[in-house]
Amino acid sequence: MLIMCKSLNSLNKRIIKCKKCKRLVEFRESVAQKKTKRFLDENYWGKPVIGFGDRKAKIIIVGLAPAAHGGNRTGRVFTGDKSADFLFRCLYKAKLSNQPYSIHLNDGLILNDVYMTPALKCVPPEDKPKAEELKKCFTYLDEEISYLENAKIILALGKIAFESCLKLFMLKTSSYKFIHGAEYPLNKKLRIFSCYHPSPRNVNTGRINEKQMIEVLNAVSKF
Repeated sequence: MLIMCKSLNSLNKRIIKCKKCKRLVEFRESVAQKKTKRFLDENYWGKPVIGFGDRKAKIIIVGLAPAAHGGNRTGRVFTGDKSADFLFRCLYKAKLSNQPYSIHLNDGLILNDVYMTPALKCVPPEDKPKAEELKKCFTYLDEEISYLENAKIILALGKIAFESCLKLFMLKTSSYKFIHGAEYPLNKKLRIFSCYHPSPRNVNTGRINEKQMIEVLNAVSKF
């Protein structure tokens, strides 16, 4: 366990210092400098966002990327934005977190048997990463998953995160349909579940609700 912690810690230090993608570096830093009216008095993180949670976790939740004024502001994945508000209400009801909110780094949040991370560590303009940016970040995600030795399930939030995971395991995306709640094997050890992203757009249009999200969380918890 100590070796794993040191490995993840070393990886996280490299991720935070990463400047491989000029477009992403410029955008994340510009957002941190300009800020938004609601958070003018806050110091933005403005750097790549690393994974967070239980390092002995059975479940890895993979999102697309940090939100401009969420993870890019707070420095923690799924923290301080509307997607986080919805997701953590559901995680708490599924008994996978100790509280129903994730608002800042020192809010006391603890994840139970869950580790969460973005496929792309930096916020992309318009939430649309380029293929080469994702490819460069895959080296980090691949290494990260290898250190989470107890993992059995990857829960991919959104189609891009889902297809990113498939590509990471060198699987053809055309052979795997993105359907909410669908389950597929990745290799002998890991399985992947696809899930609609808990974005305000999906929640407000009814594409996903708390019942559907909790059903998926309960399903992955049973493995």
